Amino acid sequence: MRDVVVSAIIKEYGGVNAYMNRRALQRFLQESERISGAFLQIDQNAESQLYRQLKATPRVGSVIIKHAMVENFERTIAENMLMMRTFNILFSIVIACGVVYNGARISLAEQSRELATLRVIGFTRGEVGQIVIGELAILTLAAVPLGCLLGYGLAALFVMGLDTEIYRIPLVIERSTYVFASIVVILAAAASALIVQRRIRDLDLIAVLKTRE
Repeated sequence: MRDVVVSAIIKEYGGVNAYMNRRALQRFLQESERISGAFLQIDQNAESQLYRQLKATPRVGSVIIKHAMVENFERTIAENMLMMRTFNILFSIVIACGVVYNGARISLAEQSRELATLRVIGFTRGEVGQIVIGELAILTLAAVPLGCLLGYGLAALFVMGLDTEIYRIPLVIERSTYVFASIVVILAAAASALIVQRRIRDLDLIAVLKTRE
């Protein structure tokens, strides 16, 4: 067993790799100077011709074209991620709309007697609706930034759970993601407000006031 000094640590997202100067590695392994591979920077116009020549060379074990490998990898990942993202987005939209609408319905049900009383003493439907809708708007505006922070925290925990020796996934959240999530919640709140306004308009004042506490 021999010891090797680690001079620096680099961050990589795939595999467990170690790098060392070729000549120092050969001295360390007590081997003669030899190479097992080479990285070539070539002209794109001559790529096909060079590929055929290298494949026909007996001593060349394999030839890998980096950009083709990266394109195949990205295409495979994109195909798999597209379906997953589609289902996740649809489920998140349904959940967001359901939570916002359910909150508006509960608020209306809890305050139905008070709202009916306001209608009886002279408040218009619009003024009564502004109370519930205003409360919904304040809760939505307060929940959007808090939800973004919680979402970032959950994403960070999820990425930490995927951190293994084989691969690592960086935490990258685009601003468009926050914008899209905020728009979905705001649109859900707007649709819920319209439904609540309609239910306030159809509120049976007599039946509500006769309801026992």
